[in-house]
Amino acid sequence: MAAETAVATTEEALLVQSLIARSRAAQAQIANYSQEQVDELITAMVWSVARQDVAEKIAKFTVEETQLGNYDGKFLKIFKKTRAALFDIINDKSVGILEDDKERNIVKIAKPVGVIGALTPCTNPEATPVIKAISAIKGRNSIIVAPHPRSKLTNKMICDLMRGALKACGAPEDLVISMDSPSMEGTAELMKQCDRILATGGAPMVKSAYSSGTPALGVGAGNAVITVDDTADLDEAAEKIRISKTLDLAASCSSDNAVIAFESNVDALLEKLQAQGGYICNAEEKAKLQSIIWEDGHIAARIVAQPASVLAEMSGIDLPEGKTFLIVPETGAGPDYPFSGEKMSVVMAFYTVKDIDGAIAMTNEIQAYQGQGHSCGIYSYSDENIMKFAYATKTSRVMVNQPQAPSNSGNLWNGMRQTFSLGCGSWGNNSTNNNITWRDLINETWVSKPLAVTKVIPSDEELFGKVMDKFQ
Repeated sequence: MAAETAVATTEEALLVQSLIARSRAAQAQIANYSQEQVDELITAMVWSVARQDVAEKIAKFTVEETQLGNYDGKFLKIFKKTRAALFDIINDKSVGILEDDKERNIVKIAKPVGVIGALTPCTNPEATPVIKAISAIKGRNSIIVAPHPRSKLTNKMICDLMRGALKACGAPEDLVISMDSPSMEGTAELMKQCDRILATGGAPMVKSAYSSGTPALGVGAGNAVITVDDTADLDEAAEKIRISKTLDLAASCSSDNAVIAFESNVDALLEKLQAQGGYICNAEEKAKLQSIIWEDGHIAARIVAQPASVLAEMSGIDLPEGKTFLIVPETGAGPDYPFSGEKMSVVMAFYTVKDIDGAIAMTNEIQAYQGQGHSCGIYSYSDENIMKFAYATKTSRVMVNQPQAPSNSGNLWNGMRQTFSLGCGSWGNNSTNNNITWRDLINETWVSKPLAVTKVIPSDEELFGKVMDKFQ
């Protein structure tokens, strides 16, 4: 059953109703918490999952349950990403007066939304519930986390740990609730009954969130395209492309799906990518890969976030030892060029263009097919090229000289907000294009007082002078 037509049974609807009631009762108990109390809760929640021994256990369990990604990637997310997300928001003021605009005489006061319904994917099930939960509670909300069925046990483990932390702080455990038996119909019912939806996952699920009737923050599909221009440090670019492409075996939608090189540096870049563990597929091997990656026009579940060696074995490619990602030469974009789309695997398309104009055109062509609005990147030390690229691409994020997957959702080396929910703007049919965090999960009351000096509309000559002669 398609997500947008999923209808809960009476039993499922009543179950969700009981979860909502519990969540709403818990949220009411912290609606008037101080900033200090709120920040203690989110600090305890992260510590409950990010301690070395616990993070190791979660990472191991996540891989065992989902059979997606690898231990190192999962451990980095639960151990480091959650810490970074906490550090990013811990000093933010989210209670009381947020802004006092003296010029307009407006004061903005933070208010909780209520119950957040969070949908999480099986590709990032370890840190996503944590980051969403601390963002919700930072705004004095409660949260119900609906996981993908493939990661429901991981979700329960993590939510139980956070519930224990809340209890230790004297707060109600039901501020965080896991849907332990998730279904498409039950999740659809949660989206109808909660106060705001925070959806991360596939396009059908995000579409369902937007059509639920509840205000929703959904994120679009990723298909990151990376340009390497003629001013780039090729050693740096090759290493960071490898880091991004192989992180958690490309479970992230921000993994490099296509790399575009200038004609002047293509041979040198390919040589360095091979030294980093890349394997260039010939035409026959490309066809073999295509046959296993897509089934009936969709990415086959069995290839998602699997090692290069597994993909090679599935497709009958003789992969040399030490090769960790696959490079597929490509020339076009769209349905006739499936490698131009998202692949959710350690496989990337590789393009050659003449210059920055060619890179811009190719990036837009690829992302018009898939991933428009999400993110792209450029390795360059030319501010002219960087800004030209940024102005001309239809994207919410341009990451410069950074490994895309660990960077566009925020990292210690940049100023982006830490999250796993990346809005894609109108390009990706999203309501926002920022990195979604607690500020998106509150209401704001604007207190407006009269200005000390009333504004005066200027004369017609002052206001319309530049256009008045066009109407004579």
